[in-house]
Amino acid sequence: MTDARPAWPLRRWAGLLAFVEAVLLCVALAGGALALSRLDDARSRLLDEVGPQLLQAKALSSALVDQETGIRGYLLTRQQEFLEPYRAGLADQDRAVAELRRLGATPDTAEGRDLDAVLAGAGTWRGAALAQSAPGGPAPTAAQVEQVKKLFDALRVRLTGQDAHLEAARVAARTDLAAATKLLTWILVAIAVVIAAAFVLLFAGLRRAVVGPIRELAAAVRDVAARDLHRPVVATGPREVRQLGADVDTMRRRILAEVAGLEVAHAQLETRTHALERSNSDLEQFAYVASHDLQEPLRKVTSFCQLLEKRYQDKLDERGEQYIGFAVDGAKRMQVLINDLLAFSRVGRRGGEPAEVETAALVAAATANLESVLDGAGARVIVADGLPPVLGERSLLTAVFQNLIGNAVKFRGERAPEITVGAERDGADWVFSVTDNGIGIEAQYAERIFVIFQRLHGRGDYPGTGIGLAMCRKIVEHHGGRVWLDTEVTEGTCFRFTLPGAAEEAQAAA
Repeated sequence: MTDARPAWPLRRWAGLLAFVEAVLLCVALAGGALALSRLDDARSRLLDEVGPQLLQAKALSSALVDQETGIRGYLLTRQQEFLEPYRAGLADQDRAVAELRRLGATPDTAEGRDLDAVLAGAGTWRGAALAQSAPGGPAPTAAQVEQVKKLFDALRVRLTGQDAHLEAARVAARTDLAAATKLLTWILVAIAVVIAAAFVLLFAGLRRAVVGPIRELAAAVRDVAARDLHRPVVATGPREVRQLGADVDTMRRRILAEVAGLEVAHAQLETRTHALERSNSDLEQFAYVASHDLQEPLRKVTSFCQLLEKRYQDKLDERGEQYIGFAVDGAKRMQVLINDLLAFSRVGRRGGEPAEVETAALVAAATANLESVLDGAGARVIVADGLPPVLGERSLLTAVFQNLIGNAVKFRGERAPEITVGAERDGADWVFSVTDNGIGIEAQYAERIFVIFQRLHGRGDYPGTGIGLAMCRKIVEHHGGRVWLDTEVTEGTCFRFTLPGAAEEAQAAA
């Protein structure tokens, strides 16, 4: 169950946050670009215009002073060498004026008007001074000299005014440069603040749009998993998170359905367990009856048949004795079947705790139990060196080796039986093998031979009830292993089965 309100997908949330951040950054960058432009303009005006103009104005003032010095010396001495500073001053004036014009002192600017005023005053002064210093002319009077001096003083005033205007422009340019620098500093601070705010906005947006809903969904899932599986999982936030919540809720409902099915199955299992317990109890009672009440009538049948044969032996013909023999043999075989069936049913029912046992000792006990059978058949049992210790019940595992070795002797060929017992490691388990040189078993009967009471030969050909291999399988599976016929062995028979190794060996193998 999810919120029915429309939800934005994560892509739209990310696009919105990116757009807001892009707008903030563009505004900050535009402000920075404007501040940089103002700073560059102020720096250019100060360093490329006002400063060089002030220097050239100083050079112009120096050139005019050199001209005045040369003319004054010539007027006093009438010597031509005093005119050299005048001529050099004229050249310096021309260069300074040209440079001022190039730097922007045009007639339509304040600097150009100051320069025009200075040049006009210089022209007036220079005309009066040259008129008095004409070659061959009379010496200037004191009044004329004073007039020339006043004209140059007026020129000085204009030069001073030009310098003052240029100095004021320089101060203004420096002020603009300082203001532009300060503005740029504030713009950079604002950019840093905007970037930090953008990251904070991004973090807050992701936290609100993504992280928060995911945390709420995770808390709801933990609560459902820990306490109440019937509580619906409701997700908010982006579309993907809501879809995830819907998927989790679908999974919750599926788990509920499966749990309900498991509860039904558990109830059925409990019912069947109780029925099985009752069946096992009945089987126990049957085993008791079979071991006591059934065997007692069989013993009586056998005993009275034998007494009947002994007492009326001289009165019975050959067929009568044969019938009595059949009855005795059937009773004995019935007794053997009952004992074998009881032994099969008791496997794993009343055993003790598994313990570490030496398989070499188990094989020795089995061969000792079969000593008369082995001697009678001339059989030889070869036990490989280093048989490992295993975990299991000694009596049951001895029965496994005894049945397999006994079968090898029973189903022997023309040669004397030769049985080999070996083992090899397979992870934490051991794989045991019992191999003989007998008549062998066809691969098609590899599973049938382990079924209880199944025989591949007639009862008259080989003795037994057909329960030995079934008991071997039940014992091995009771110990957590498996037993099988190795069909790859073409000569004789090879049975293999697995058993867990001893605790230390199992840990080392793991």
